[in-house]
Amino acid sequence: MSKQLTIALVAHDNRKADMVEWVVFNAEMLSKHKLICTGTTGGLIEKAFHEKGIKADITRMNSGPMGGDAEIAALVVRKQINLAIFLIDDLNPQPHEADIQMLLRQCRIHNVPIACNRYSADLMITSTLWDKEDYEPSMPRYVKFKR
Repeated sequence: MSKQLTIALVAHDNRKADMVEWVVFNAEMLSKHKLICTGTTGGLIEKAFHEKGIKADITRMNSGPMGGDAEIAALVVRKQINLAIFLIDDLNPQPHEADIQMLLRQCRIHNVPIACNRYSADLMITSTLWDKEDYEPSMPRYVKFKR
């Protein structure tokens, strides 16, 4: 993929190890893009990249419960995120569920692809559509504005 993307990376506590493993597996590709992470997840990714000698452009927001999910949702609304990877812990309640739902909703409304498991994340980052000059994803019909 030649186009540089801004990719949001978020993982709940019980999914952080999965995220780090996925990021390390895809480090060569991800290091070519701008990564926006919630705080703790970003710290773990920075550490893993450092240990592997990989340089990457990583911006850390607040942790999810402290507003990081909401900060990333705001970037989605401002069209500053191209792709979101959000490994959600569906088996445990989250105290900031409203922020989680807001991020998912904003991705849907603003037509930002969001992967919630490793398989869909792999499919999305390897899509050939990222480099097609003439490809413009259509917005949902109920959205009255243009991208």
